[in-house]
Amino acid sequence: MSLSFRLSTRRFGELLMERGWLTPEQLALGLRSRQDPRERLGQTLVRLGLLKERDVAELLGEQFSLTVVDAEHLAKADPEAVELVPEHLARQALLLALRREGDTLDIAVGDPLDVVSLDHLRALTGCTLRVCLARPSEAREAIDNFYQQIRSSENLGEILDKIDLSATVAEEDVDLAALRQQVEDAPVVRLVNLMLAEAIDARASDIHVEPMRDHLTVRFRIDGSLHEVMKPPKNLQMAIVSRIKVLADVDIAVRLLPQDGRLTVHLPDREVDIRVSTLPTAFGEKVVMRLFDKKAFTREIEYLGLDGSGLEAFRRAIHLPHGMILVSGPTGSGKTTTLYSALSEIKTVSKNLISVEDPIEYHIEGVNQVHANHKVGMTFARALRSILRQDPDIIMIGEIRDAETADIAVKSALTGHLMLSSVHANDTPGTVTRLIDMGVPRYLVGSAVALVMAQRLVRRVCERCKESYIADPEQLAPLGDDGALLAGRRLWRGRGCLACKQTGYHGRTALFEVLELSRGMRRMVLDGLNEDQIKQHALGEGLVTLRKSGIRKILDGVTTIDEVRYATLADHA
Repeated sequence: MSLSFRLSTRRFGELLMERGWLTPEQLALGLRSRQDPRERLGQTLVRLGLLKERDVAELLGEQFSLTVVDAEHLAKADPEAVELVPEHLARQALLLALRREGDTLDIAVGDPLDVVSLDHLRALTGCTLRVCLARPSEAREAIDNFYQQIRSSENLGEILDKIDLSATVAEEDVDLAALRQQVEDAPVVRLVNLMLAEAIDARASDIHVEPMRDHLTVRFRIDGSLHEVMKPPKNLQMAIVSRIKVLADVDIAVRLLPQDGRLTVHLPDREVDIRVSTLPTAFGEKVVMRLFDKKAFTREIEYLGLDGSGLEAFRRAIHLPHGMILVSGPTGSGKTTTLYSALSEIKTVSKNLISVEDPIEYHIEGVNQVHANHKVGMTFARALRSILRQDPDIIMIGEIRDAETADIAVKSALTGHLMLSSVHANDTPGTVTRLIDMGVPRYLVGSAVALVMAQRLVRRVCERCKESYIADPEQLAPLGDDGALLAGRRLWRGRGCLACKQTGYHGRTALFEVLELSRGMRRMVLDGLNEDQIKQHALGEGLVTLRKSGIRKILDGVTTIDEVRYATLADHA
């Protein structure tokens, strides 16, 4: 058994001097500045800022005749090969097994000089080691990712091994006493806790527990897309669902009607509020849990994705003394986040800010937040009437859902209050007509509404693995005429890496369509013109539509053609 690379007789410092990357004085400084005898010269120079990590890896590759692999290559490691190396050895030696072919094990190392660890691994596996080089930070990230997955799988397997599947309660014949006993059993408790912990760690916004014919599927929604994470056996369905229902304080005996509840997960540095919804399906109850970080809201407006004239118009509107500002979009498009950002910017000790929400997703210091509760009759309309007797300056309503709430909100905006709210509508002109459809008189809508903003969420290109390319005509075709704006331009996409779980995306941003109601548009509303006519007038005044906002973000390298295509509709003249 042997190593597949040769040890160099040329010193690292000599190669640095030959390339002219360091002066003799800088090299001497690096040699003097080692904090630990085991610290390599390259590590010291990177720490001092005299070299970049990629330069050190390139030079080590030349010194030892090793291929340097990138994060994308590490992400494609075979999990079975990774498991051949104990985690403590992988972390200590900064090495990751990539694949095994017979008696040959391919490994990536961050430090090719650690021959003691390589000999240990060779003896442990009985394999010839075929070595390549990785940047230490990328190797460390890959090790963290793969071994976390291994630990999660081991935890799940250990939990399932301890569950007596033969004793699980059948769906058809429910013994509530036996079911209550089972949901308190340690393995079931640990399984649900593991599910919640994994979701929070993965930045998931939702957890879906879905019953199928012969198994249970658990999926996490991350950056707007669902990812399957585990498939517990069908026998555990009742126990898992019932455990979640117990935590959410809903009735485990009710299985044929939808139920809603909530629970809070306490972490060392924050709390995560979870809304729970159950729904009877053909194969049992489906559970969806939506996660909200209850930590104080800190996102600033400029980080939402607003820019240019849209950002200026929104800022002008939220600093008006009175009037109505409406944010529109489908469920999950970030409307509440935008409204919270506005409140965070305009709150002052001299203003009385009150909000009505269902639920309160984030806590904002300096804002009096009211939870609407329809079960006890605390509707948006009733809460709003009470708020008007609380001497408010600025009011935020989570959503205008009915004619009564819309009527009170519009009249409040006309009587000296700044009113912020959200409405379900497809675009900005549609938001205006939606209020009219709810029964609010046109003259009130035209007088009260100051600004309307439609928005959609799109995934951001992963910064760790983004690459540039020129789109071909077939890729641009789905965008129709808008695709011509991208033809021949340098665009960006993600290759897929460990940081983005091979999706090419990490995080989300918003597309915005901002419409300030000019005098001409107010007149059109009063005259009864439809939303298409209002939109054509707005386009003539320079409205940047959702699709155009998306095209800008594609050109800026923020998102991709596919994301904008799925999130927006083409603009029709």
